[in-house]
Amino acid sequence: FLHPQDASLTLALTRNACVCVRAHAMAATAEATTTPRRAAFERDGFLLLRGFASREECAGMKQRMQDLIAQWDPEKTLAPVFATDEKEQLKHQASSDYFLDSADRIHFFLEAGATGEDGKLKKDLPKASALNKVGHGLHVEDETFKAYSHSDKVTSLVSDLGWRDPVLPQSMYIFKQPKIGGEVTSHQDSCFLHTTPRPTCLGLWLSLDHATLENGCLWARPGSHLEPIRRLFVRNPEHFEKRDEKSPKMVFEGCGTDVKANEWEGKMPVGWEPPTSEGLYERGFKPVECEPGDLVVIHGQVDHLSLPNTSPKHRETYQLHLIEGPGEGVTWSPRNWLQYPDKKEFPSLRNGVEERKRKASEISS
Repeated sequence: FLHPQDASLTLALTRNACVCVRAHAMAATAEATTTPRRAAFERDGFLLLRGFASREECAGMKQRMQDLIAQWDPEKTLAPVFATDEKEQLKHQASSDYFLDSADRIHFFLEAGATGEDGKLKKDLPKASALNKVGHGLHVEDETFKAYSHSDKVTSLVSDLGWRDPVLPQSMYIFKQPKIGGEVTSHQDSCFLHTTPRPTCLGLWLSLDHATLENGCLWARPGSHLEPIRRLFVRNPEHFEKRDEKSPKMVFEGCGTDVKANEWEGKMPVGWEPPTSEGLYERGFKPVECEPGDLVVIHGQVDHLSLPNTSPKHRETYQLHLIEGPGEGVTWSPRNWLQYPDKKEFPSLRNGVEERKRKASEISS
């Protein structure tokens, strides 16, 4: 298992900071016994778990989100558009204080075309139908989402997959609106959520509706977690250190890696268009169709994307991203976009992991 040496966290990224990880991020500290779901995850870089959450849990989260939307007054906030292609990301997220300030709060982000010239939601659009996502502190600020995020089933899964000091930096509620929900371009989660001296990001993608080829299900490329991180989304030193207010707050930095996937990083691979999506199959992507309550576990380096939702059907998801914490000698990069204010620590899942291990030890003895 290769560990990049990036302890200094200097401005210039070294090639080692984007080193190719040849196994699951916690393989070096794995228990002797590997469960079937862990073996499948380490082989493919993602894992589909059927019925991870109940239909009642999913309905509860969907209803709670509607309550939060009802309480949100778009007239009081300049909610930016959220985009995933590079040009639009740098235009919207990279220039938005509202985006950066959402780290431990509940902020609302609109679909492209939902804002008027004043930057606010267009008067003729229902706010519930104009949202792209809500984030990034639902697991911090809301009891319904916090309960699922810290549930026994989540901590049990994370422990089973080898995380020993897991902490939760981020949560998101993604809408993929009927008819207008846009594509999410090819990316690796570790691009946005980077840790040193090794990448440890893990995504938990919970489907709250049916997610199908028709309404924009997830696509992932098996085995791509063994490839290096291709680029990083980082705080721009020109803005934050040199105080150049005209410079974007965030920039992409390439990692100098020579991999085929660089061709479509931050884009859609040629030939992605439905209904055939032949270009995706040719490059090794596989669709991951889900029912409500199904969970897709995503390694931080696995290449994944989703297609537009041109159907009249909803495709909502609740997503968690966790990393290893300081108890495992892992450091959250200060260059990441997401930083909690006043150096506040990320919520920990360690207590749940340790409790599960204690109970297992009692049973075995």
